[in-house]
Amino acid sequence: MSGSNVWNRTREKLRRFPELFAECSLEAAAYGKCVAATTTSKQELKKDLCAKEFEALKTCFTNASKKRCK
Repeated sequence: MSGSNVWNRTREKLRRFPELFAECSLEAAAYGKCVAATTTSKQELKKDLCAKEFEALKTCFTNASKKRCK
């Protein structure tokens, strides 16, 4: 059944998440600091305020994921 195959792939990706997150801890910390700094005093997070940090984190996750799949 193809539906169960989707769930198996999703579970496998979620199992690898802690490893990927550990490899990208610097980028994740930078993104978190940006979000925290922009939302002080109950301000809303606005689009593209932390785009540079988010792109760095996304790139790191993508690269780490490619390394793990090989």
